[in-house]
Amino acid sequence: MLFRTTIKHLQFNRRTFVNSSSFAPFNSSSPALHSPHPPSISLRLQNPPHLHDEDPYSHLKEDPIDICSSIWLKAFASLPNSSFSHLSSFLSKFDLWVLAYQRSCADLTGNFPPRNAIHSHVLRDLLSLRNAVINGKFSWNRKANQLIRCPNDKSRTHLISKRKLRAMLESDEPCFQDRVVQEVLLNVLEPFFEARFSLKSHAFRPGRNAHSFIRAIRSNFAGYLWFLKADLSEVLSHIDENVVMGSLEKAVKDKKILRLVKSALQSPRKTRPRVEDNEEMMKKKKNKGAMKKKKILNENEPKPDPYWLRTFFNFAPEEAAKVPSYGHCGILSPLLANICLHELDLVMEDKIVEYFRPSKLDSIWKDSINDGCHNPAWPEFVPASGKEKTRKMDYIRYGGHFLVGIRGPREDAVRIRKEIIELCENMFGIRLDNSKIEIEHISRGILFLDHIICRRIIYPTLRYTSSGGTIVSQKCVGTLLSVTASLQECIRKFRRVDLVKGDRDPEPLPCNPMLYSSQAHTNSQMNKFLETMADWYRYADNRKKIVGFCAYVIRSSLAKLYAARYRLKSRAKVYRIASRNLSRPLIESSNNSAPEYSDLLRMGLVDAIEGVQFSRMSMIPSCDYTPLPRNWVPDHEKILREYIKLQDPGLYSELHSVVKRRGLSLPQEEISEIVWSYKILGSWHFKTNEGNEMEGG
Repeated sequence: MLFRTTIKHLQFNRRTFVNSSSFAPFNSSSPALHSPHPPSISLRLQNPPHLHDEDPYSHLKEDPIDICSSIWLKAFASLPNSSFSHLSSFLSKFDLWVLAYQRSCADLTGNFPPRNAIHSHVLRDLLSLRNAVINGKFSWNRKANQLIRCPNDKSRTHLISKRKLRAMLESDEPCFQDRVVQEVLLNVLEPFFEARFSLKSHAFRPGRNAHSFIRAIRSNFAGYLWFLKADLSEVLSHIDENVVMGSLEKAVKDKKILRLVKSALQSPRKTRPRVEDNEEMMKKKKNKGAMKKKKILNENEPKPDPYWLRTFFNFAPEEAAKVPSYGHCGILSPLLANICLHELDLVMEDKIVEYFRPSKLDSIWKDSINDGCHNPAWPEFVPASGKEKTRKMDYIRYGGHFLVGIRGPREDAVRIRKEIIELCENMFGIRLDNSKIEIEHISRGILFLDHIICRRIIYPTLRYTSSGGTIVSQKCVGTLLSVTASLQECIRKFRRVDLVKGDRDPEPLPCNPMLYSSQAHTNSQMNKFLETMADWYRYADNRKKIVGFCAYVIRSSLAKLYAARYRLKSRAKVYRIASRNLSRPLIESSNNSAPEYSDLLRMGLVDAIEGVQFSRMSMIPSCDYTPLPRNWVPDHEKILREYIKLQDPGLYSELHSVVKRRGLSLPQEEISEIVWSYKILGSWHFKTNEGNEMEGG
């Protein structure tokens, strides 16, 4: 018995030594050893022995998807103004940490590891990370001593130099274990705030995107003359820590989670580079022009994004290009930005109700704020302003940018702009000038998300029956809200990716990044790009025109590329050989001994060449004019609310009383009648057959 205890004690000491040496391979002169707070080595040694002997598999009790679903149900079933004080209980669920580790690995390596493929030592490290967070001993951006390692990190069996250690500590690359903690916090906090966020917000939220923003503009902003276009992107770049915590503390009362988020909001501390470091940076800049070796990716290293995806990312609008980043919050930053800006959404919703002044003489919005044209096909007859018209305002936000539509005089727009400037200064501590909040008229067009919101004049013919019974036809003048894609912004983005030159009459340039790719691979990449662009401009009135222009640029760029690759003199010769959609193979030489492309394709030695899409205008899909329903919510929120409603026992009693009051029949009653009649007919048929047998006997 004593021998077994000794062996167990030696195994524990050996495991502790291996962990400390593999996660913190420093020499005696390393600055981390002389730091006042030794990061995770002291954490491991201070923990009692029974924590290291804990079996991680004993903590895997539930499905993490079921846990996340229960969090969403609890969030949407609670009252809108309720606060939450026991959220840290979800941090102790080890299944959530395993799910966070899987998502972090998928983001880092591109592969989502199955739960049964995670090694036991990784689960032990993940369990120690969970215990550190629960016990309040976790610190952000601790790169030298991580409790759990990145799957791409190589095992270190030797000491590292001071220079490599300093470069690792001063690098901007986020810490892997920080990403795991951020995932857990996001899974816990996001549902509770999604249930309270305004319907006017469309960025950094599940189920909402730029398309829902454009559809809301088309459905709800018809009839507005003046627009306030505001830029609050400073909130996304930097904001006071107290402002974020003040907004967060209104709903979250759990001190452990608040303390964790507050420590993450602190900006990273960077030491000033020494003189030797500056000299090394100057040497690197001098040698920057030297030839670089082609990098070979490791097995677990994620591959870079394909060319079509990188090209599409460069087409991001100005309003969607900036993603918030606060301190060490990482993926938690967009949620925190929406939490801060939610205060602005609530104030603007109150202003919408205060500004509304209905008029009985108006054709729309006569009685309530929800009246009026919701269908974009409904024309509004001019004049659109005046004393006899209803005063109305609407508001919508996408990230740090928002639009305010005003139906009224320009003086009201100036007054509302002044109120918004004062509100932002008091709420966020940001001083805005008039250039950050512009007043624009609908006739000049408002550019937002690379779409132009403008007004189109139409001349419909109204037919109605007069008092005498005769049908009267009368021509009128009306206006429709038009949302069109900006061609100039599209040309500007094509210039950014070096596919066109010029402005007014752009000239396509050859697609040089695809010079060493095959024709089949190049065409498939460009087809994916064109499909994505056609989907991006789905709700633009000029969808056919803008997608046709993109297809022309891509097709001409590829024709110039193929002309240079296969030594053809012009685009016309490329089109003559490869056809208009570049689907026929191009060969470098006309050697008769070379096999035909059809034979190689049949043998599987070459890939099938896809034709470049949208070579004809008739192939481009038309604009989607489907109106967005009033008070639209994503499908997942609709399902959640319906499920919560069905869980209420009072709903069934109310339905039963309605059925009785209206004299309707329930499905259960119909089924019981069918079963009862079947029993009666069956017994009657049995008695009849029995009587016939007796008579026959």
